Amino acid sequence: MTSAVATEMEVKPFDIEGEAGDVREVAKGLSKVLADTYTLYLKTHNYHWNVTGPMFHTLHLLFEEQYRELWAAGDRVAERIRALGFPAPGSFKEFSTLTYLQEAEGVPPAAEMIRQLVRDNETAARTARWALSVARSALDAPTEDLLTQRLAAHDRAAWMLRSLLADKKMSADERIW
Repeated sequence: MTSAVATEMEVKPFDIEGEAGDVREVAKGLSKVLADTYTLYLKTHNYHWNVTGPMFHTLHLLFEEQYRELWAAGDRVAERIRALGFPAPGSFKEFSTLTYLQEAEGVPPAAEMIRQLVRDNETAARTARWALSVARSALDAPTEDLLTQRLAAHDRAAWMLRSLLADKKMSADERIW
């Protein structure tokens, strides 16, 4: 059974210029987050395939955990863009113009892979933080929640990777407890 009202109304998820704030700017911010996410996913997966050295097994597993998380996150970000009523970017060309990350060139040594992934997670966190401020201005709580989760994931990934590069023990003065 269909309703006469439903067949005559055009259903829009948001009034783009209405009380929900500037949803178009939120979608643009999410598109940058998606581009960073996908670029980082690809680089992390590449390093998972190509890592070598004494830490091979540890890094292979860590990179897999991280690229799987990024893959799922990309899907959630793209679906949020669609929920806002905009097309999600989905090509290498679009991602390359939207991302702040640099594509991997060649196969660096394991320590350089780690350094690059630390830098890229920190950059992706900055992008997510900026997009979060846009979502807050637009009063878009679901996007705020999604971006808060992205920040936490990038902070966690960067911390785990940085820990692999640590070569000294913490002094009592450096401990926080």
